[in-house]
Amino acid sequence: MKYLFLFAMCFTLISCSDEDPEMDFRIWTGPKVQFVKEAGANPEDEINQDRISSSVWMTRGNKGGQIFNILAEESATKEISPLKTRWALGDVSDVQTLTFSSFRAAVGSPKSVVGKDLVLHLEDENVYLSVKFTRWDEGQGGGFGYERSSSN
Repeated sequence: MKYLFLFAMCFTLISCSDEDPEMDFRIWTGPKVQFVKEAGANPEDEINQDRISSSVWMTRGNKGGQIFNILAEESATKEISPLKTRWALGDVSDVQTLTFSSFRAAVGSPKSVVGKDLVLHLEDENVYLSVKFTRWDEGQGGGFGYERSSSN
C-alpha cells in the first residue's frame, strides 16, 4: 500500500508539473470585422488582404481556388492553405473540444462554406476567432467575403 501511495504521489507531481502549451491560448471575441475581396481585385494589394495578425494575411487568387496566406505563400495549395492556420466547424466557446485541420479538410468544398460557423486558429499567435463566410464566388475572379471576430 505504501508503494501504491508513493506511485500515486509521483504520478501526480509529474502530471501537475507538465504544462500544456495548448491551454495557453487566447480567444478573440471583439467586434465583428467584415472583409470582402471583389472578383478580379488584385490579391497583392493590401486592400484585398485581411491582415488578421502579424503572421496571417488572408486573400484569394483571381483564378479561383481557395484562400491563402499571402504573407507565407504565393498562391493556394489545396491540401495545406492557408499556411499558419487551422480550421474547425463550430463555435469558439467549444474551442477545446473541436477538431482542427486545414481549411479544405474542415469545410470540404469551399463553395459550400457560406453561412457556416467556423473557428480559425492562428497558429503563431495561438489565437482562436470566429469566422462566417458571407460569400464565395465560383469560377475565375477569386471573390469572397466573411465576417470574423477581432481582438478584444
